[in-house]
Amino acid sequence: MNSGPLSLQDIERQAKSLIPHNVWDFIEGGSQDMITTHRNTQQYNDIKLQPRPFLQTGEKKLSTTILGHFISMPILLGASGGHTFVHPNGELDTAQAAKDMNTGLALSTSSDYSLQEVAEIGAHPRIFQLYHCGKALTELLVKQAEDSGYAAIMLTVDCPVPSPMEGDLRNQFHKYGGAPLGNFKSTKIRRLLPPKTRIVDMWERPPNIPLEFTELEWLKGLTTLPLIIKGIRTAEDATLCMENGVDGLLVSNHGGRQIDTTLSSIETLPEISIAVQGKMELYIDSGIRSGSDILKALALGAKAVFIGRPLFWGLTIGGYMGVRKVLSILRTELDEAMGYSGISSIEHVDTTILSLPKHMMVPRNAAIRKIKDLALLLNQGKITKQVFQSNKAKLLQA
Repeated sequence: MNSGPLSLQDIERQAKSLIPHNVWDFIEGGSQDMITTHRNTQQYNDIKLQPRPFLQTGEKKLSTTILGHFISMPILLGASGGHTFVHPNGELDTAQAAKDMNTGLALSTSSDYSLQEVAEIGAHPRIFQLYHCGKALTELLVKQAEDSGYAAIMLTVDCPVPSPMEGDLRNQFHKYGGAPLGNFKSTKIRRLLPPKTRIVDMWERPPNIPLEFTELEWLKGLTTLPLIIKGIRTAEDATLCMENGVDGLLVSNHGGRQIDTTLSSIETLPEISIAVQGKMELYIDSGIRSGSDILKALALGAKAVFIGRPLFWGLTIGGYMGVRKVLSILRTELDEAMGYSGISSIEHVDTTILSLPKHMMVPRNAAIRKIKDLALLLNQGKITKQVFQSNKAKLLQA
């Protein structure tokens, strides 16, 4: 009889019993009343799959690529700080799990182990998640990532102002007071800081300086690596990213940790997918808890998903083996959901396998072609945003 965890919910319950409540509140916490945090998972539940039992699938193909790099499944480990709060090996074990499962990971600017230390584990593709820390620091971090064999830079843009979580304030929990912040320990980094500046103090005043779209050219000029933007939630911003040479988008609301009462990530994916017209790769995070969730995200336009909180649960219960378990469960569930949906390859996933709530209905056939044509006209400046939105609404209601 199998006594181990069978689902991510099993792993979550076990993890919660093993770590202090203030650390748990930090991991699970969201902004203000956590409405967006809960909406992220609920909206996946409101999307239904439509099984096709007569479509035989046999062995299924889960492998794909992101930015040209092979991964065994469309599931990657997301960027997040504080891994050593739940396991001393932190990101080293996270990277080992990704390597063992032949998939990729994103490493946070605020990781506890440095990007060079994580690179030594050998997981690939590795993506460096970047907070803009001022031009000198940012340039050095980007150069270090490229020199260390990272596959892409992922710029986070969805937290332009500090947004402390209420649970952390109640618990008087100061994340960076006990975190190593591996990327800021080097002599080169310290030389760029004002005299007598403590790394912890600098990071407690978030260094994520907002960038204008016009500055993306400067950032892209620092490296030959592809640029992914994390935190896009509207078709308008997706279009601006496309026009400014961005290579990929991570549709994300930061797990509901930055601003409350917004749409879930999965709700914003369809309009972004329509806006980019397949001209750049789309990924998604926030709220993914099962293989069925992953299949739904792929059907709505994502090339792959990134998971955040569940990797902490895995680290808590078993280090890299725990994270491997999380990935293994998700892979198995995705394979099963594909089988029930009559899909033999993730390349064949589309919206026909879904029953969507009315507010998420995706136009099909003639309607979707017309909206794509309208988006092209908008991108070319031939129609106004108001005309585009008006005609899009009419087509969606048709």
